[in-house]
Formats: sequence, structure tokens, C-alpha cells
Amino acid sequence: MLFQDIVGQKESLNHLLSLAGQGRIPHALLLVGPEGCGKLGIALVLAQYMLCEQAAEQSACNQCNSCRKIQKLIHPDLHFAFPVVGTNATSDQYLNQWRLALTENVYLNINQWLQLIGAENKQGNINKEECLHIIRKLSLKTFESNKKIMIIWLPEYLGKEGNRLLKIIEEPPEDTHFILVAENAELILNTILSRCQMVKINALSDEDIEQEIRARFPEKAEQAASLARLAAGNYNEAQSLIHAKINDHSSRFLEWMRKSYKGNPVELVKWAESFAGLGRENQKHFLKYALHFLREYLLLKMTSDANVRLAQEELKTAQNLTKVLEFEQVTSIVALLNDVIYAVERNANPKILFLDSSVKLHKILKSKLSYTQQLSMA
Repeated sequence: MLFQDIVGQKESLNHLLSLAGQGRIPHALLLVGPEGCGKLGIALVLAQYMLCEQAAEQSACNQCNSCRKIQKLIHPDLHFAFPVVGTNATSDQYLNQWRLALTENVYLNINQWLQLIGAENKQGNINKEECLHIIRKLSLKTFESNKKIMIIWLPEYLGKEGNRLLKIIEEPPEDTHFILVAENAELILNTILSRCQMVKINALSDEDIEQEIRARFPEKAEQAASLARLAAGNYNEAQSLIHAKINDHSSRFLEWMRKSYKGNPVELVKWAESFAGLGRENQKHFLKYALHFLREYLLLKMTSDANVRLAQEELKTAQNLTKVLEFEQVTSIVALLNDVIYAVERNANPKILFLDSSVKLHKILKSKLSYTQQLSMA
């Protein structure tokens, strides 16, 4: 990963490289930022600079043996931990897939990663065995460099197992550095947060994404501005739009709304059974998309401004809904979706869960009363 491969974020990266050049990088660094902002790429560039054999001021040489190995993600003193599936599975068992994934797209999200390793219905986590593996690896001497670096991608997936790492994070072996790359600091144990120095990485600006699209995809130059706006600061989403790998969340959400509005029991059962087969990560991804759609819908309804972050077909759907979907109903649907996400994360039976939520959605769509009012009257 080279400095020039990072989209935007020059101020944050320069600051971190400056600290590294002065030997002031903390032993535990936490990079926190939204999906697609480039924080994992920043961690890789920082690691390369710290391990480079001939580093210049705020720049790795990109030529030495260390740099070449890091660019291939095979440096023996650069270690990775990330969510995987399986009770005793460790990141090392998935290193080949990890290297391939980052080579193709360092902006990938958790859903893409878990689908790549065939997670299906299983949820990813960083388990007890991985934590013990981290401790064992970092207790060894360095192989080629004078430093060891452990990059933990999405430490939110540690859960309570993170307690096993408290001692080594607080008092790591000499010249050992942790770089944690997270999206939601609220899901990380406070005991881990207190041992890390946090650096917030902001979402990319529309201008940065537009400039990157024009530079790397000249055939999309005319669409660059609109693609950047739709990406909403997420370069991973921008790449999906560029390569036309648009998921079917939009059509699936509209289908769910229509079936729920009609309330035909047979159709709702079929829809719930079909949706239950997608797997938990895909289900969560869909539900988060639905929340995004409703957020942009509210903006459209309040301002009548068509310049919202929705694709053309999604915008047409949202414009049609403004005639029938009121604010109170949207508030109730958002509350319902958040409840469903909570239940999915806790392994609720998907067929029962989505049939139940479809019935509740039917009641919301058929009534002008708020969802809270409906429950109180039930």
C-alpha cells in the first residue's frame, strides 16, 4: 500500500507519519472512522513507514526488502487479526484470502469480507483462540525488523474476549505496536479504549472521491460528480457504483414495503422464508440500507430537494412514497428496523423475526398512528 493509493486523508496521514518519524507513535493506536474512509489503508501505509529500512521524512522508500514485503502483505513482523467464522478459527487460516482481498480493495467492508470467506449464515468474530494466538505471536522476537506491528481490523468483533488482550495492549513487548482499525468505538470495551490513543478519520469529501474517480476511471469522468454524491463519503460504495455492482437492496426493500402494505399472509410467509436464507450479514446489510433510504427519504420530504444521496431509481421510489408515507410512520419504521437489527445480531430465529416484523410493518403502513401508539393500544 503506497501513500498515493490513499484517497484523500492527507492531513491525517501526514500527522501520523510525522509522529512515526519522531518516534512518537503510541504503542496502542486506534483509528476510528466510517466505512470506506480509508482507515485500513492508512494503517498499512503507517506500518510500512515504521518498518521501512530507508524511510525518508514522512515517506517510506518503497524499494527496500521490507517495503516490498509489506506491499505483498507478507512481512514476518507485520501481523493481522480480523473477524473470521468458526469457534477456534484464527486469522492466519485466512491469510491468503485476506491478502487477495486487500490487493483488490483495501476499502472493503465486513459484509464483503465475510462473503468472500464463505461465512453464509455465520457471523464473524475475533474469538478466544485468536486472542491467545495474538499473545503468542507477539511474545516472539522480531524476524527481520526492529519492530513488530499488529493490525487488528474491526476490534468491535472482539466482544468480551478483548479482556484477554488488556495486559499485552497496556504493556506490550519492547518495540511492539498495536494499530486497531475500527468503525464504531462504542462497541469496543472501555478497558481497551482507555489503553489506546484514538485518532478519528473522517468520511471522505465528495470532492476527494470525485477527483479519484476522474483520475482512475476516466471513462466515468462525466458521471464522477453524481457518483461521488451517491457514495456519501464511502469510497468502497463509489467503487461498487463504478463497477455497476449495485446490490438489489433497493428492489428488495420496495418489494418488502409492497408486500407488507398488502398484508397477504401467504406472500409474507414466503418473503420471510426467502429473506431468512440470505444469512445474517446480508440481512444486516439490507436493514442498514433500509435505514439509509429512509434517512434520505426524510430529507427529500422535508426539503423537496432531489439532490439527495439516492440513485435515480431509488429517487423515483422515494418521490412516489412522499405522497403516502408520513413522518410518524417513518419514525416507527426506523424504530422497528433498529429492533430487528438488534435481534439479528443476537441470533433470533430469522423466519419468525422477519415474519413478525412484516406484520408490524403492515400495521404501520396501514395506520397514520405511530408504532408506539399502536403497541399501547394493542
